Amino acid sequence: MRILHQDRKNNEIKLLMENLDDLWHLYNIVEKNDLVFAFTHRKVEKKTDKLRPEKVERKKVRLGIRVTDVEFHEFSDRLRIHGVIENGVDAGSYHTLNLTTGDKLTILKEWKEHHLNRIKEAVKAAKTPVLTFLSIDYDEATFGILRQYGVENIGAITSHISGKQYKTDKNEKNNFYSKVLTTLEQIKKGPVVILGPGFAKEEFYSFAKEKKLELLKDAVIMGTGDAGMNGIHEVLKKGVMTFVEDARVAVETKIVEKLFEEIAKNGNFAYGFDEVENAVDSGAVETLLVTDKLVREKKADQLLEKAKKTKSKFMIISTVHESGKKLEGLGGVGAILRYKMDYS
Repeated sequence: MRILHQDRKNNEIKLLMENLDDLWHLYNIVEKNDLVFAFTHRKVEKKTDKLRPEKVERKKVRLGIRVTDVEFHEFSDRLRIHGVIENGVDAGSYHTLNLTTGDKLTILKEWKEHHLNRIKEAVKAAKTPVLTFLSIDYDEATFGILRQYGVENIGAITSHISGKQYKTDKNEKNNFYSKVLTTLEQIKKGPVVILGPGFAKEEFYSFAKEKKLELLKDAVIMGTGDAGMNGIHEVLKKGVMTFVEDARVAVETKIVEKLFEEIAKNGNFAYGFDEVENAVDSGAVETLLVTDKLVREKKADQLLEKAKKTKSKFMIISTVHESGKKLEGLGGVGAILRYKMDYS
């Protein structure tokens, strides 16, 4: 993400979306009742003489939209902003902005600290290399790309070979590894983490090094209990590498897991809106966790403001990844406390 223009006096910031992660960050910035400006396509009637019917054509126009809803579609690489046109043609009509990478958006809103921090984070993240995961065992190879909001599941290749055949049929094994290597070459973005249980990861690495040494010069090999996406999530929970530790999804995963550890041992925790609000009011909250869905509600915004006054840290958690879904199951809000509270 790049900041193209900033006028804090008039609460106006213009941003350029450079990658898929930027669209997700924008989803967490733009809210209901914000005013946003962007170029878009809209059907406009073309005036002709009175004897001929008017023609309708799609023209590129700049519109100002008063936001009613925002949707992030990680699988279609799009951010959809719905709203009512306030500035431009057909004022008063509904319109949807479909934003993708390369688009620019001007936002006028009441900027909160967490909105501005989100922009700083997006600008910083743009300079960080994207990470590619290859989770492999003798049955399947799963590919993923580490995004700020979670892991994008790129797909999988199945070997269709039994364990006994792997011991006796080297050609079939190499054929599988060759397909995996070709796919990895096509999707690779930044450093590669090759992970999984057993010996398949080491065997693939040795095979691939002979064919494409340059491709794997920055590769890291990690053992996990599971293959597939479960193995990738295991790496995120461990957070043992600098470039994984620093990724937002890894930070979010670790803090949510810490909350669940406190719950498991009946320690310093609170969850559910009323319980957490009571803990905030008591000054007991060390770290407040709110999902990206709940934070759009006014009551959650007010809770964040109260948490700031009591010097509590807070983090907005994406519901795209596994840990975010777990927090959503607790009502979308939880807290790690400074001390244990008595709820009896």
